[in-house]
Amino acid sequence: MTTAKIIDGKQVAADVRKHVSLGVQKRIQQGLRPPGLAVILVGTDPASEVYVKNKTKACEEVGFHSVKHHLSSSTSQNELLALIEELNQDEAVDGILVQLPLPSHIDAESILEEILPDKDVDGFHPYNIGRLVQRMPLLRPCTPKGIMTLLNTTSIELRGKEAVVVGASNIVGRPMAMELLLAGCTVTITHRFTLNLPEKVSQADIVVVAAGKPGLVKGEWIKPGAVVIDVGINRLPDGHLVGDVEFEEAEKRAGWITPVPGGVGPMTVATLMENTLYAANHLHKK
Repeated sequence: MTTAKIIDGKQVAADVRKHVSLGVQKRIQQGLRPPGLAVILVGTDPASEVYVKNKTKACEEVGFHSVKHHLSSSTSQNELLALIEELNQDEAVDGILVQLPLPSHIDAESILEEILPDKDVDGFHPYNIGRLVQRMPLLRPCTPKGIMTLLNTTSIELRGKEAVVVGASNIVGRPMAMELLLAGCTVTITHRFTLNLPEKVSQADIVVVAAGKPGLVKGEWIKPGAVVIDVGINRLPDGHLVGDVEFEEAEKRAGWITPVPGGVGPMTVATLMENTLYAANHLHKK
């Protein structure tokens, strides 16, 4: 029995960061400033602190100017809006990232909309999502864009393929569907109200699963030879990290598959670096 080829997100992400680092060096050789990324963390959510630490470390690695604003959980919405406005005006800052989730007393939507679209390196602003929908992408949501980079490493022709996205979140599912559509796939988005999920998944040449439910997609559902991208990262009671796909069974049927951890995760941060360099080079004059 053949097993799937593993798509090594760690290696691809390292290649992306190396490419970004070379881009930063090129800017500096031309007498330009290094790209700047401002990260805002509100409160003390342990997972968010780890993500911010990883993003700050990645900035150092590629040579960005990085600024971290760690605010207390009692920070008001107006105080946060004022900080974003300050960073919007700061010419040394190319990207502003607000780490989600925010405390419950802060309205995340209005915070994300306050970020200037040309500094929205997370790609969540309605303007940037709208551009993606209209086939004129500028800053693209990091996880879906990172997944497209992973798919490109397989050298599979995407045009004409049947793609199924499991999960319809604003952060992954919806923009992922738009990226696949842009690449020429025929796309089905499934969600909690979808009837007969196994049948939908079994018809897919490409399956992207981002539902946040361990083992939701069974290995036997996977079409032989399909590409399986598992965005889920779930910690089991015994401490193990698993995805949304039954990996061992899916691996026996798929042509390509991402592991958890070490698949999609590293790509999100690497793509954030890519977006920030793009903003510095193409969207800002100084």
